[in-house]
Amino acid sequence: MSADIAAQASHAVSPLVWNPEAWLALFEHFVSLSLMSIGGAITLVADMHRRLVLESGLLSEADFTAAVALAQAAPGPNVLFVSLMGWYSAGLGGALVSTFGMMLPSTTLTMAASRWVSTRRQWLSVQAFQAGMVPVTVGLLVATGWTLAPSTGHPVALALSAVVALLVWRTKVPLIALVGAGAVLGALGWI
Repeated sequence: MSADIAAQASHAVSPLVWNPEAWLALFEHFVSLSLMSIGGAITLVADMHRRLVLESGLLSEADFTAAVALAQAAPGPNVLFVSLMGWYSAGLGGALVSTFGMMLPSTTLTMAASRWVSTRRQWLSVQAFQAGMVPVTVGLLVATGWTLAPSTGHPVALALSAVVALLVWRTKVPLIALVGAGAVLGALGWI
């Protein structure tokens, strides 16, 4: 990644910047991640951080965390953080190629696989595959929490993430109750 691309990484990137080199880099990165997004794009945050912040410098730590947090807080699909990362990195073109790169392969594969699985649900191999994907998804979500928790700057964020994960896994506490509790703790300034 050239220094020119990294120099443009900030909220101040003009939405109409012409940067085909950055667009191609973003597209290649998100296409390569798309087929690994088992459990959703959020499970790949650790690798996105590695590539976009640590290796290429297209995003700052603050921009990266802001993109994830804003997309998670906004209504709609949580994959919107990919569009925000593209926007912060390379303007409107970056947002478009990032979103398209993330959505095209996984959407195509999902449609094909859903049709195939719907006619073969009773197969033991299909059931085993579906059961085997659960720990993979959980592991990817743990990696996401591990990446994002320290950037909050709060010392108990990682421990709180682990407690919430255990509650979701081992109890039948409604998820909306945990989200509400997090909102209350945040409003009080405790997290």
